[in-house]
Formats: sequence, C-alpha cells, structure tokens
Amino acid sequence: MSELLPEGANLSVSGLEADVELEAVDAADTISGSPEQGVAELGSIGGTALGIWELRGGTVTDTEVDELFVVLSGGATIEFLDETRADGSPRMVEVKAGDVMRLVAGSRTRWSVEDHIRKVYIAEA
Repeated sequence: MSELLPEGANLSVSGLEADVELEAVDAADTISGSPEQGVAELGSIGGTALGIWELRGGTVTDTEVDELFVVLSGGATIEFLDETRADGSPRMVEVKAGDVMRLVAGSRTRWSVEDHIRKVYIAEA
C-alpha cells in the first residue's frame, strides 16, 4: 500500500474522498452486524504513523495504541471496557465529525457504529 502523503513532498489529499479499501472485520473482534474497516496510509512524521481509518456497520472490539484522532465524518459510541462508572458500567464516549480524541495504549474498547466513522489518526508506529 503506498503512502498518500510521502515524506519530502508538499501534497494534500481529501480526507473525505480518499479511497479506503474496506475488508470484513475479523470474526473474533465482531460483536454485531457485518462490520467492514480499512486504512489509507498517509505516511509518517518522526516515526509516527498517519492515516485515515474507516469502520462501517457494526460493533467491534479493539485494544488501542497511543493515538490522537479527528473524526472527519460519521460517528461512533466508544465504550472503554477497562474503565467503569460509579454504577459499574463501562465509560462511554460519543464522537462525531469534528471531534478530536486521544486514546491510550492498552485500552480495551468496543466501537458501535450505526452507519460509518471516518477519522484521520496520528498513532505510534
């Protein structure tokens, strides 16, 4: 997979229109629906990976890496399975277009996406 914004080049790409090839999410990570996900690699800065990630149609689990992301379109409900509220239920965060969020490495999450979420991320490589 080639980088859309390779090092040493002054280029731009539409985060909303970039082609993100989707594949079925591994059955072991699928909770419900028929989710598909994909990544378009943008490149790297100082060893930090940059990309566009998209998830469609379902609920999946993940173990996060250190990451900062900006939601470009769509939205999701993210449950932090290792963090509980006073009533014992997982802490939840809803993100939508324009939101910026930080994820901490090792956090176990459940992403629920009704239609889609597309985000640009900066993450440890």
